[in-house]
Amino acid sequence: MRRLFLTLCVALAMGFVYAQIPTPRQLFPGLFEAVQLSDIFPDNKTFVDADPRRDPELIMKDYNEQKKTPGFDLKHFVLQNFIMPEANGPVFKSDISAGIRKHIDTLWEVLYRKHTSASKYSSLIPLPNDFIIPGGRFRETYYWDSYFTMLGLQESHKTKIIENMIGNFAYLINKYGFIPNGTRTYYLTRSQPPFFAMMIDLLVKDEGETVLTKYQKELLKEYAFWMSGADTLAVGHAYRNAVRLPDGEILNRYWDASDQPREESYKKDIDAEKLTKQQPGDFYRNIRAAAESGWDFSTRWMDTTGQLSTIQTTAIIPVDLNCLLYHLEQDIAKSYQLQGNDAQYKLYSDKATQRRKAILKYSWDKNRGWFMDYNWQQKQTTPVETLAGVYPLEFKIADTLQAIKVASLLKTKFLQPGGLVTTFQRSGQQWDSPNAWAPLQYMAIDGLNKYQQNSLARTIAESWIGTNTRVFDSTGKLMEKYNVIDTDAKAGGGEYPLQDGFGWTNGVLLNLLNKYHTDSL
Repeated sequence: MRRLFLTLCVALAMGFVYAQIPTPRQLFPGLFEAVQLSDIFPDNKTFVDADPRRDPELIMKDYNEQKKTPGFDLKHFVLQNFIMPEANGPVFKSDISAGIRKHIDTLWEVLYRKHTSASKYSSLIPLPNDFIIPGGRFRETYYWDSYFTMLGLQESHKTKIIENMIGNFAYLINKYGFIPNGTRTYYLTRSQPPFFAMMIDLLVKDEGETVLTKYQKELLKEYAFWMSGADTLAVGHAYRNAVRLPDGEILNRYWDASDQPREESYKKDIDAEKLTKQQPGDFYRNIRAAAESGWDFSTRWMDTTGQLSTIQTTAIIPVDLNCLLYHLEQDIAKSYQLQGNDAQYKLYSDKATQRRKAILKYSWDKNRGWFMDYNWQQKQTTPVETLAGVYPLEFKIADTLQAIKVASLLKTKFLQPGGLVTTFQRSGQQWDSPNAWAPLQYMAIDGLNKYQQNSLARTIAESWIGTNTRVFDSTGKLMEKYNVIDTDAKAGGGEYPLQDGFGWTNGVLLNLLNKYHTDSL
């Protein structure tokens, strides 16, 4: 208990509200470790998502009394004291004959969750509004997933659900100072790619620009989270998510407030740490920072060997993250312009201009003709070309010649029979070859269209729609990710089996079906 008390004190000193909401590891010290290291549940996420049947103190009292008795059965004890989460929610059987559009429309109901579903001692964070989940093992709201899900909700004219989900995110920003990775207590040490401003943009399409001023306070709070400590940083130093570069520029990285193994992947992190030369705290922080990126895991975060043991996420300035923060600065500036506040409009417009210059300076590799991540500790771009390099097109940061070069590389190297591959490395990690993901297809297609690369954008869209449709026709499912090189094989890699559902796949697919006026290709 002394360790728990000290942990809470440290967290409170760092200014994190999450310390007031104990995580499963904090509620069940000893029992948590025993369960997560025992493999009684194949997925470490099972136990941390379970609902205690009674007060945790009573459960721990019984556990400590019983654990050393002869014949003690850990799994039996857990099942007696916890309600296990359903693996995939209510049973749902697809009707392939009804078509893929009907399937997506039905899935909005299947993936819909009531906001009142959190029990007293659950790790689930209560929300004020109902919401859509991704599906499969992901039984709660996830931050960046939700934007791409909203793309489809907008096509389905479900503006009210979009409003509710944005309202939930605004609630989280106001309560915690940021939007967590997902709405579980064990995610309250990190965020995810900051798509909140992009969500606001979607609502602007339906309700007008006043939405920007309505959520100005939350936009500013999210910006403050990502920029915490930036103003006092010395050159060549980092604090939390901010890094000051050699010429004084501020760019951002992924980071996590904890240097402990992830509770939802506890055993995997413990096992992986045994293979690294890094200090345990540094390794766990790098693992967690990669989880904040959403790209968990990819060789983009590793050295040239591509081994997880070399992960160095906190040393890397990701091009996609900084493009998103550029857009956030633009939206904040626009909100002040709408209010007639010229001084604040200029302040944030200038911040965006400075960030754009820094992105072009540190991320553009003219030899490759591609936007790269930058290792601020080694003072060089990273060696791995990734599909994150399309983000400067989506946010119109690239100039025309750069956009043409990006389009050329997309066409000659990234484009595979089933869509755009994430990287060229076959590492066994899920955010590497041969896998592809709906959010990155969308960002590439939309970005290309903004530079009049319409023919290539259509080709990519047709390939992706075809991949989604073929898998649906054979399985009745829309998957979390796809193998776009061997289109007859399932996508693999990662820390868990292939998930179906799937919120962001549904959203991007419906958006593209409507944009290109087709049902299948």
